[in-house]
Amino acid sequence: MYDTILVPTDGSDVAVAAADAAVTLARRFDAAVHALYVRESDDDEGERTTTAVADRAAAAGVTATTAVVDAETAVYEHILEYAGDHDADCIVMGTHGRTGLGRFVLGSVAERTLRESPVPVLTVHEGTVVDRDLDAVLVPTDGSDCAEAAAAHAVEFALATGAALHVVHVVDAGAIPADGSGAVLDELQQAGQDALDSVVDRAEGADVSTIRASVLTGAPYRAIVDYADAEDVDLVVMGTHGRTGVDRYLLGSVAERVVRLCDRPVLTLDAVGES
Repeated sequence: MYDTILVPTDGSDVAVAAADAAVTLARRFDAAVHALYVRESDDDEGERTTTAVADRAAAAGVTATTAVVDAETAVYEHILEYAGDHDADCIVMGTHGRTGLGRFVLGSVAERTLRESPVPVLTVHEGTVVDRDLDAVLVPTDGSDCAEAAAAHAVEFALATGAALHVVHVVDAGAIPADGSGAVLDELQQAGQDALDSVVDRAEGADVSTIRASVLTGAPYRAIVDYADAEDVDLVVMGTHGRTGVDRYLLGSVAERVVRLCDRPVLTLDAVGES
């Protein structure tokens, strides 16, 4: 499923967690790891930090390549340029880095990478661990092109790993009229069921062994995070934006909040990343 996994690193604890996640995925899919350090000043950390990633990969029997590049443009641009030049099909990175708000915190390098990457981006927190068994994958959907792309990727992931596929649609409680209009609620729930059915049909057609589908109600990001915790899923796969554009899954809204709050690894992709 993945052949080349890129992990940007700065030597921080969360970057180490990202490196571990990248190595775990590489072992699972027999992929190579590329460790990239973007040097923003005259520091000498690049060789040390990328070598540390390569050593972790070697200990796990994973082929690794290291690179240190000088920042001539924004850091995220170097990450995406490297990914394109080396045909990376997944980027694994921490949500924040050594200098806190200045580097990998959402709103900076990680967010820009998530927004603009043409390949899936897996984000982890410092305490996030990627389970090599990957028994359960969660994909939220709203029926949009981007959500369908995420669903296609999640189905492929479930097939490759034998994982159960959990599909959810969240009826946004904020969209329900204050008077609790039954007609509006019914319409929203039906739209959610239609979105679920589309993903379930795709998964069944691909012979995914275990599929669970649910329509939830609440704040979308919170419902997704709570479901991931309650069902102990190993990975959340979701689109970076959805049917209503900036109002739903665009980073800065649901996807960003899920990435921020979920202690599970979250893999995000745009419609261009559909398999």
